[in-house]
Amino acid sequence: MNPTHPVPSGESPPEGAAGDPIAALLRRSARGDQAAFADLYDATAARLHGLVLRVVRDPAQADEVTQEAYLEIWRTAARFDSGRGSALAWLMTIGHRRAVDRVRSAQAATRRDNEYLRDEREAGPDVTAEAALSGLEARRVRTALEALTAVQREAIELAYFGGYTHTEVAALLDLPVGTAKTRIRDGLIRLRDTMGVGQ
Repeated sequence: MNPTHPVPSGESPPEGAAGDPIAALLRRSARGDQAAFADLYDATAARLHGLVLRVVRDPAQADEVTQEAYLEIWRTAARFDSGRGSALAWLMTIGHRRAVDRVRSAQAATRRDNEYLRDEREAGPDVTAEAALSGLEARRVRTALEALTAVQREAIELAYFGGYTHTEVAALLDLPVGTAKTRIRDGLIRLRDTMGVGQ
């Protein structure tokens, strides 16, 4: 605190460049002070997470992006320059950039997934699904479905009985697309094995 501008007892120091408590915590974090970084997180996480959530619109994704942002903040704290803005604005910029990157990555993955599904449809229907739906008795299909795990059965029913794409299944089950694809693939393999398709 500047001795020429004492702060009356019971009042907080001003949050200007010199008296910004967030900036002080950030500078200590840059020197490897883990306790200061924990205090920085406690003081700013709610606001940064709220910003990230508004961008990515998914609580689980927002949690991941917030963690990634704080990891970047820890690694790059020494780059903060109080002459270019407040510490909080610097933190929020990192969080916002990470959130936008996640949205763009998800959009790119969705495009790839849609292209894959289009190619698969052009190549013809899945042999296992076609055999299960068209060529075998309903009782055998039900019996085979009962052999799947609950999560596999749910994904298979949405994809092949409900007609949803992998991306739509992921959205309906609140899962990453990769996880939904894995459940569907593993379920189809088990379904094929149970029904003896292709043997």
